[in-house]
Amino acid sequence: MIDPEHDLPITQQAEALGISRSTVYYLPRPVSAEDLWLMRQIDELHLNYPFAGSRMLRDLLGHRGLEVGRRHVRTLMRRMAIKAIYRRPNTSKPAPGRRIYPYLLRGHHAAQSGVGDGYHLHPDGAWFRLSGRTPA
Repeated sequence: MIDPEHDLPITQQAEALGISRSTVYYLPRPVSAEDLWLMRQIDELHLNYPFAGSRMLRDLLGHRGLEVGRRHVRTLMRRMAIKAIYRRPNTSKPAPGRRIYPYLLRGHHAAQSGVGDGYHLHPDGAWFRLSGRTPA
């Protein structure tokens, strides 16, 4: 994308692409062998304990004799795109715009609702027959 040999200066090439000039010169640091080994350990623990967050994984690594800080575990989890699986807040709220269906049998008893004899209550309040039997 950016050609240092081009007549247009790198600054103007970066501006034309909509990126900062520092990203042109950025070289990512390679992951160390120790971090790769630690990431394998975290991955193994995450497969066994998918609900474990950075604190619990730090403690589990400590049981294996590895002293690692929670923030380093969190950084490696982010690099590996691992998240703890747990219940998130507001999961029982309905989606916006979703229709809420009323409970139509409130106040009705089994004898009133015709349970078992083929009649069912439609959402608009009308009773309709599903089976071919005649009511007794």
